[in-house]
Amino acid sequence: MALQLTTSHIEDSIAVFHYYKKLAERAMAQVADEQLFAVLDGEANSIAIIVKHMAGNMRSRWTDFLTTDGEKPTRNRDSEFVDPPATRVALLREWEHGWATMFRALEQLTDADMARTITIRGEAHSVMQAINRQLAHYPYHVGQIVLLAKHFACDRWESLSVPRNRSEEFNRRVAAGEASQR
Repeated sequence: MALQLTTSHIEDSIAVFHYYKKLAERAMAQVADEQLFAVLDGEANSIAIIVKHMAGNMRSRWTDFLTTDGEKPTRNRDSEFVDPPATRVALLREWEHGWATMFRALEQLTDADMARTITIRGEAHSVMQAINRQLAHYPYHVGQIVLLAKHFACDRWESLSVPRNRSEEFNRRVAAGEASQR
């Protein structure tokens, strides 16, 4: 992610969320459809389950963000961990819907909204705290997606950042203006 100087928490948060969304998508693109649904063991989540959970969380947290509790009465969190959408297309449709809900909510905020109080599970948060909560939650799950995708892609894995044993080359290219930092 290229650094863009900003003093706006909202602008910076949106940029960070876009970065992690893209990171997960680049990881998921490297696995076969069936690997999206594979689990490492009986207690593990598949990439598809993680995506379903993230999308459910996003819809709940960011719908009517400023006026209703972030844990909607219609959300059944436990159901997010079973029966993911059956195809890559359906899974990515759910993924996009969750992110679109979040970005729509964030893009409507102003810096003055940061101190407003909202609730999540009945607990008061400032808007800034709520955003930070999700800035920790979503990258946590994106890391899981990347780890699983890297495991399943194995020898076919293409690095999402600086490839192993290539840091010096990358640093030279950045210094010369030939490479962008993702």
